[in-house]
Amino acid sequence: MRGLWLVVIACVLVATPVGAAEPPALARARALYNTGDYDGAVAAAAQASNLPGAGDAAALVEARARLERYRRSSDPDDLTTARDRLRSLRPSALSPRDQVDLLVGLGQALYLGNQFGPAVELFDTALRRTATVSAVDRALLLDWWATALDRSAQASSAERRPRLYDELDARMDEELRLDPGSAPANYWRAVAKRGSGDIDGAWDAAVAAWVRAPLGTATATTLRVDIDRLVTQAIIPERVRTRPLSEQAEAVDALHAQWELVKEQFAP
Repeated sequence: MRGLWLVVIACVLVATPVGAAEPPALARARALYNTGDYDGAVAAAAQASNLPGAGDAAALVEARARLERYRRSSDPDDLTTARDRLRSLRPSALSPRDQVDLLVGLGQALYLGNQFGPAVELFDTALRRTATVSAVDRALLLDWWATALDRSAQASSAERRPRLYDELDARMDEELRLDPGSAPANYWRAVAKRGSGDIDGAWDAAVAAWVRAPLGTATATTLRVDIDRLVTQAIIPERVRTRPLSEQAEAVDALHAQWELVKEQFAP
């Protein structure tokens, strides 16, 4: 998996709703979560859970923190408790922003339980309600959706798999029309082309992603690292696989040289 998105996304969608006055313990739980101190976030959320009007929001922060702890340690108790907390929440008691967080948390719980298809549905629902989140947060949520769809496609039948990658391709094409510098859209469009069997299209999408990367100033370097890995480890080997065995080594060298030329011509 790429370096940027699933590392950074742990800090997404937990900010205090704009203009809200929250108990200090709840605000502290959110802040600890955002810094990656999940043990501290769980403890602070437990303190906030008994405060009037803060119980549901505190349980949500605790659940998200436990999900992140599970991603680190694979302790099944964290995943089970996170699910329990999420199931106990009253959506009507949450702010619009926290309602998006709830959808993301439910999607993460499904994803971490290897329920990739249902996770896609939850992340898609959250994406349709992102008016209260920043553009950066939305991009990271888009990456969750794409990652879950990719995993669902990998686990699907050979007949269904291309349709899922076509869906991924269409969504990322739409995102690129809105934001050509979108790192997840650039990366996942190349993945989608490869997944649907269009290896030449995957090459073209990867080259375009490399060229467009600087349009996303904050993500350009990491996107290029991810695209370079995708091209060299997946796309090039698959482009030469259909050639006679005696020609494959020479073809690999030629494609690597072609890729290096692209990188040189459009270097920072």
